[in-house]
Amino acid sequence: MSSYHKPDEKTLQGLKDVANKLRIHSIKATCASNSGHPTSCCSAAELMSVLFFHVMRYKATDPRNQCNDRFVLSKGHAAPILYAAWAEAGFVKESDLVNLRKIDCDLEGHPTPKLEFVDMATGSLGQGLGAACGMAYTGKNFDKSSYRVYCILGDGECSEGSVWEAMAFASYYKLDNLVAILDVNRLGQSEAAPLKHDMEAYRKRCEAFGWNTYVVDGHDVEELCKAFWQAQQVKDKPTCIVAKTFKGKGLKNIEDLDNWHGKPIPKERVDELLKELQDQIQVPNKTLCPQLPLEDTAPADLSPISLPSPPAYKEGDKIATRRAYGVALAKLGQSSQKVVALDGDTKNSTFSDMFKKAFPDRYIECFIAEQNMVGVAMGCATRDRTVAFASTFAAFLSRAYDQIRMGAISQSNVNLVGSHCGISIGEDGPSQMALEDLAMFRAIPTCTVFYPSDGVSTERAVELAANTKGICFIRTSRPDTKILYSPNEKFEVGVAKVVRESANDHVTVIGAGVTLHEALAAADTLASEGKHIRVIDPFTIKPLDAATILASARATGGQIITVEDHYKEGGLGEAVLSAVGTEPGIVVTRLAVSGVPRSGKPQELLDLFGISAKHIANAVRQTFAN
Repeated sequence: MSSYHKPDEKTLQGLKDVANKLRIHSIKATCASNSGHPTSCCSAAELMSVLFFHVMRYKATDPRNQCNDRFVLSKGHAAPILYAAWAEAGFVKESDLVNLRKIDCDLEGHPTPKLEFVDMATGSLGQGLGAACGMAYTGKNFDKSSYRVYCILGDGECSEGSVWEAMAFASYYKLDNLVAILDVNRLGQSEAAPLKHDMEAYRKRCEAFGWNTYVVDGHDVEELCKAFWQAQQVKDKPTCIVAKTFKGKGLKNIEDLDNWHGKPIPKERVDELLKELQDQIQVPNKTLCPQLPLEDTAPADLSPISLPSPPAYKEGDKIATRRAYGVALAKLGQSSQKVVALDGDTKNSTFSDMFKKAFPDRYIECFIAEQNMVGVAMGCATRDRTVAFASTFAAFLSRAYDQIRMGAISQSNVNLVGSHCGISIGEDGPSQMALEDLAMFRAIPTCTVFYPSDGVSTERAVELAANTKGICFIRTSRPDTKILYSPNEKFEVGVAKVVRESANDHVTVIGAGVTLHEALAAADTLASEGKHIRVIDPFTIKPLDAATILASARATGGQIITVEDHYKEGGLGEAVLSAVGTEPGIVVTRLAVSGVPRSGKPQELLDLFGISAKHIANAVRQTFAN
């Protein structure tokens, strides 16, 4: 092991000077906006100075370069000091810092990827480390490159369970290219953080999670330089640098005092405090520049990904869409090395284990930690390094809803697959039944919601999701269902399929997944009575094919019946209602699950909750009677 060489005095003084410049920039920016978190910035000043101007390797003119070290500011409220660091590095204009939080400026209150130097939006606390884990896993195992990943967390956010999910993940996978820095400044928003300055407790917790841990004075640049160097020498363990800091460090009568969170410095005190900081700067001109990275990472492959062969199902075959997802994912993995899969210990139920068996080096087991799984997937997908598919029971993705909504803010391209949707899973009972997931994902602004109804459409949904920007959600079902489409059927996002129609149709019925098959069974029953209905498979619930639905509704006397294995609120029926709501003369009848369900056989439950073929047929008969 090489021996440590202490930086020379000029370098150390330069790092101290940069720290105080970062404080000055943060105070000026938050004063100009009359909002923000200058005291949270001040505690991290030396951490940022040492990281950005001594430790990290990156191209300051090309922040998203694939070879650069990665940085995640998990304590996103300290955004001004991140912007200040990039101003000192020369990428952000210093004059732009005072436009912080203004409507026409991308230097927002918390970091977002509108800025080239931000990979993941932060601000909902406790999420940065999970994303950093995904970046580090990708660097070590997929890119096999030298870039390292650094993540600064606040001590307050360490109360979030997602932090410890990420700590367990990083240790299990021996992410020695990952360094977490805990900015232990003692104070939270409304009172002290639970451990205050008990640095031994932090050390023991981090070590108990299997991390190489150093406790340092977070305002001593020499100590920080040594700790970061030591972290680079450690193999097979992530490193946590637990830094004792003070909120508002360097600000007289503010440092380490309560009730200064999220408040700009009062105008009457600014000049005095800035002068005191300025007086500590010995070399005002820039003397430190970031190190350049090694050129050992290939540019991102942005080529489209296609299934290597059409779906192999024949008419009359039966397969659950959850199993068809596994088949499709394994096929897609043949086409592109970029495709990776993650799961939360449900791979033998979601059938992502098919991908694991085919490509074990591109599968990440995340265990029962759905929040972290989604965060890791988003980290893997940053800078277009991978096309990530993460799967679990759809019900359990509700645990990760905050990560998902932050993924939209992060402009993340990640694919989430939820199996075991609805009451059709049967005997497992309501805790396992996703009945809110369509509402949940429809509310995400960047999300495309796929709801395939057979094996062919499932394979095409997976293929389309791999090439669709934003978050994609694929809803898969447990029961085996008939193949409806030929292998060469073309599918598109936002284009529905009319799967049954005649010139004599009097009602349009829209189903998806198992309820599409129930609708087709109802159509057969009704046809024997001389009553004809049009049946639509929406394929994507968002965007919804309003044009096809409206055309069908007009052709069938304005009568629409929606039937869904989901609660009435926010699901397929409400999507259809919003699509036709401004059209006169259209009536939508919604069949959906009402109330909390119970265990039972799938068909018994479909009957009990009024979404089976017989209930659809009765609803159609009612419209004929009217």
